[in-house]
This record gives sequence, structure tokens and C-alpha cells, in this order.
Amino acid sequence: MYAPTARVFSYNARMKSVLRTPEERFANLPGFPFAPHYVEAVPGLESLRLHYVDEDPPDAKHTFLCLHGEPTWSYLYRRMIPVFSAAGHRSVAPDLFGFGRSDKPADDATYTFDFHRRTLLAFIERLDLRNITLVVQDWGGLLGLTLPMEMPERFSRLLVMNTMLATGELPLTEGFVAWRAWVAANPDLDCGKLLGRACRHLTPEEAAAYEAPYPDSTFKGGARRFPALVPDSPDAPGAALSRKARDWWQHSWKGEAFMAVGAKDPVLGPPVMEVLRGWIRGCPPAYIHPQAGHFAQEWGDDIARRALEHFRSD
Repeated sequence: MYAPTARVFSYNARMKSVLRTPEERFANLPGFPFAPHYVEAVPGLESLRLHYVDEDPPDAKHTFLCLHGEPTWSYLYRRMIPVFSAAGHRSVAPDLFGFGRSDKPADDATYTFDFHRRTLLAFIERLDLRNITLVVQDWGGLLGLTLPMEMPERFSRLLVMNTMLATGELPLTEGFVAWRAWVAANPDLDCGKLLGRACRHLTPEEAAAYEAPYPDSTFKGGARRFPALVPDSPDAPGAALSRKARDWWQHSWKGEAFMAVGAKDPVLGPPVMEVLRGWIRGCPPAYIHPQAGHFAQEWGDDIARRALEHFRSD
């Protein structure tokens, strides 16, 4: 049994105001029947409340820790969680601060690589998660792939989709540079319309669920900040840590891995993911989903089933 340790933060001083999305904005979301759970009073973050989905028994053998990215929230995992549940596994899907049902500091400067990463480490310890299957995509991977080296005894498997380790050594793709510039020029980005364009099979109601956390643009600091936080040089915040994580995955990772790639992702598609695969010790060739794009979880029922089949066969 792991003994939870308190991680102390020092962010409260900069939080001039904290926004909380009204609960009624999350009523009747299609395909999302999961009851909300909250973590409060994390040491150093006492003013903030973090939401997470927690499905199926806490004593399940495997816990699937599902980390979302930009500009999504735990709603992104609604197609995968039922597949994990049917197999008898626990699914835990937190909303990062600034996203979903979690609190949203109004000062954009609050959102840093270190702020999000430390929050996730504290969250894992608070829930005392163990035998974790780490499930990541987009910023869920940029952050999540740096976690196991800090607590390797808690992680046993990896399911990785359309993401990368941001080491600051590789040039940013033209597609990402264009996306970062677009967000900077459009601070009131409409997350529902963005997901609707990226995932054409979504119903209007499903696409709108991605805009539900944001009554107005003041709530969108977390979503605005992420593109600018991607390390673009070796000395950028998070870059050295990501290089350390890359080395850990190459030489110290002892668990199983499954990689699924949305083939239609123009930024983090198969070529980029093949580089990442080379950094993950023992990672087999990726499953390429021909219809999926960047938000691979929107085709997640198929990906989840294939991942479970792979893990059972190893």
C-alpha cells in the first residue's frame, strides 16, 4: 500500500479571483451520465476545487487514469470509460484547472506547465491511485508522460494517443505554429465549434458540450494559455523535465504500452507518433485509426477495445 504524501504549492498568492462554472451548464450532456466528484483543499491550492469522473469500484485491479488536453475536458473520455467499465476496470478522469467542471483561476498567468503538472501529482497522491494505466492525448501526454518517473511504483501500463513529449529540441510543426497564432488572435475561442469541425461525426449537442464549461471568455484562461506553454526551445519551462522523462521512458519504463494514432491529425499524426514510439521502451507498432483525427478519443470505443485486447494478450 502506498502512503499518500502531501505536495505543497505556492500558487494561492497569485489567484486574484477564481471562477466556478454553474452546475446547470452540465445538465443533460449527451452520453455523459457520470456523477461528479471533487477534490478540495489540496495543500497550497485550498481555494480551488478540482472535478473528476470516478467510475467503477475503487478496489478494481486496474485504474485507467484518463488525462485530457486542449481545449477539452473529461467529456472527451465518455466513449472509452464504458468499455473499461465493462471489463471491470476503474476509470478516473480529472478536469485540469481551467477546464470542465474544475475551478478556473481568472488570471491567465496562473496556468503554467509546473502548475498543471504539480496538480496532477497531488491528485494521484490524494486519491492514492495505484496499478495505473496511464491514458493520455494532447496536453494529457505532454504533462502525463512526465509523471511516472516521479512515482514509478504506481504505474503499470500506458495507452498513448496523438501527443508528444515537449523536449524543446524538435521544431514546432507549421500546423501547430498556425494554431498557436490563431488562439492568440482569438482569445474567445469557441471550443464547441472547434470540436465540431475536427470531429465531423459529432452531433451539435455533443459539440456544444465542449463549450459548456465556459459561460463567457473570462472562464477560458486555461484554454487560451496551453498553446503558448508548449516548450519551443531547450530552455523553455518544462523542456528539461520532458527530456528527463524521455530518457526515463527509454531506459527505465518496465510496463506495457499500447499506442493508437488518429491518422487524420495534421499536427500529431503518424510521423510524429512514430518518433514518440521510439522513445517508449517496449512500445509495439501503433494502431492507426484511419478515420480518427487529433481527438482520437472521439473514436475511443474502438481504441479502448483494441487496447484491452492487447493488454490481455501480453
